[in-house]
Amino acid sequence: ADHGLLTADSRLTEDALQVFRFLCEEVETISCTHLLVAPFELRTRFQEMIEKESANARAGAFSGMVLKMNALEDQGMADALYRAAKVGVKTDLIVRGICRVRPGLPGVGARIKARSIVDRFLEHARIYRFVNGGSPRLFLASADLMKRNLDRRVEVAFPIYDPDIVEELEHFLHLQLSDNTKARILDANQENHYVGRRAGEPRVEAQDSFYQWLESRLES
Repeated sequence: ADHGLLTADSRLTEDALQVFRFLCEEVETISCTHLLVAPFELRTRFQEMIEKESANARAGAFSGMVLKMNALEDQGMADALYRAAKVGVKTDLIVRGICRVRPGLPGVGARIKARSIVDRFLEHARIYRFVNGGSPRLFLASADLMKRNLDRRVEVAFPIYDPDIVEELEHFLHLQLSDNTKARILDANQENHYVGRRAGEPRVEAQDSFYQWLESRLES
C-alpha cells in the first residue's frame, strides 16, 4: 500500500524538472521551491519544520506531528523529535520497521507515541504531517528518516496542495492511528504488544477500512 501523486501543478512540475535534469547530469546541484530533495535540503527542511512545531509549542500555539514511514533510523532526526517532545510537541509515529526513538521515555519521549501496522498489504507509505500552528502541512515522500535516504540518495518529499487529497490523507492517518486490530504499540521498554480493543469498542482495521472508504467514494 503506497501513495503517489499525478499532477500538472506547475509549482511541482517545474521543481521536478530540476530533479530530472540533475539525474541526467545536466546540472550539478538543484534548489527547489516546493519539493524537498535529498541529499541537498531534505534533512534541513524537515529539521526546520520540526523546530517550528517546537517554537509553536513554546508559544502556546497549536503544534504536533504525525510521521509515517518504513524506518526511523537517523540519530539526528531522532534527537530533533526528542527536543520537540521535551517542549510539549505531541508526536505520533507510525513506523513499520526500525524505530530508533523510544516513545514514552520519561523526560525525553513522554510526548511521543509510536505504533507499527503489519497486515495483508505492505505498509509502504511515507506521510509527514505538521500541525503548523493550525494550518497543517502534509508531505508525501520517497524517503524514510534514515541516513542513507537523507544524505546518500536522491529522494523527494512533495507537499500536498489539493484539499480533496489532503482530506483523503487525513482520513487515512486517522484510520492508522485508530487501528485496534493489526496495530502494535512500541513503548519505552521497546516492547511490541498489540493495541487491543477495549470493551464495547468497535473493531478498526486500518487497511480494510481505508479500502472500503475508497470503494464507497468510487461508487458515489
